[in-house]
Amino acid sequence: MTATDPALTALAQGWCALSLLHGKIEAHIERALQAHHDLSVREYSLLDVLSRQHEGDGGHLQMKQVADAVVLSQSATTRLVTRLEDRGLLERYLCPTDRRGIYTNVTDAGLELLAEARPTNDAALREALDEAARNPELAPLVRVVESLKAPVTLPA
Repeated sequence: MTATDPALTALAQGWCALSLLHGKIEAHIERALQAHHDLSVREYSLLDVLSRQHEGDGGHLQMKQVADAVVLSQSATTRLVTRLEDRGLLERYLCPTDRRGIYTNVTDAGLELLAEARPTNDAALREALDEAARNPELAPLVRVVESLKAPVTLPA
């Protein structure tokens, strides 16, 4: 295949459309979360991921799993955790069975902020998808997003 191959061109156009949809959605949600809750999309995502942890086998996430879930490098995730910890929204503690492991939990204040921000996030997502659906190039992607019902699970 060459760079002018129609299959590659179509693939590249599809990827550009997907990237555009993602960017539009993320920017819309970012503006809403910042305006109403002083949270970025990444901060909201981190609080959401960590709020789903539980006690028992596989209940706590390693930092690599958290980084994968919020689509950041481990160092960027650590900086994000530190910022939210400084705001009193997260807390870190040593793993009781492996002193080398560090867990991060959402504090009560973090859970409260997350609960307040969730409707804003959901409404902004709906608004962004509705707006994108009016674009003929993005409408098929919006339909696919809306058809996805399965929760995303983190790799072990």
